[in-house]
Amino acid sequence: MRQIIVTEFMTLDGVVDSPGGDDGHPHAGWTFRDVAFDPAAYELKGREQEEATAMLLGRVSYGLFAPVWGSMDEFAGYNAMPRYVVSATLAEADPAWPATILRSLDDVAALRAGEGGPIIVHGSSRLVQGLAAAGLVDRYHLLVFPLVLGSGRRLFAPDDDAYARLELLEQEAYPNGIVKLVYDVRR
Repeated sequence: MRQIIVTEFMTLDGVVDSPGGDDGHPHAGWTFRDVAFDPAAYELKGREQEEATAMLLGRVSYGLFAPVWGSMDEFAGYNAMPRYVVSATLAEADPAWPATILRSLDDVAALRAGEGGPIIVHGSSRLVQGLAAAGLVDRYHLLVFPLVLGSGRRLFAPDDDAYARLELLEQEAYPNGIVKLVYDVRR
């Protein structure tokens, strides 16, 4: 069975909305604009790219990433691996950044049950909430930024009654205030 790893930039109040660019949030781009860059805080991101064997995205995140990530040299590993998009409405994937379209969480469960290494999920907050509720998330990689945004999409839905026990595997605080937290989901 493959492992599904959710990786997120998150504020202290749990917001994961628009961390890198303009996705409609009034504070879009908060990861790069509001916190000093410290390469050590992003070591986890490089490790993820080396260890993951596939990427899973929701329709909205795929639509935002496809026109940008395919041309970025720093994402060569992600650009070379298979990508999957979960969407009931997407007619076809972007030919410049191809992906296989999965139509349901059952399709994701089948992908996870197959052979291969870890599947990484970037952004995709609605998809992540569905994956968590279905018991399909195995690990969380969180970089928590020293910011409070108050509004925006959150990693964990406030009305979600899903219960999960997590086991802390890694933690580190950086001089710029970012905290790395890596948790396994305990079953």
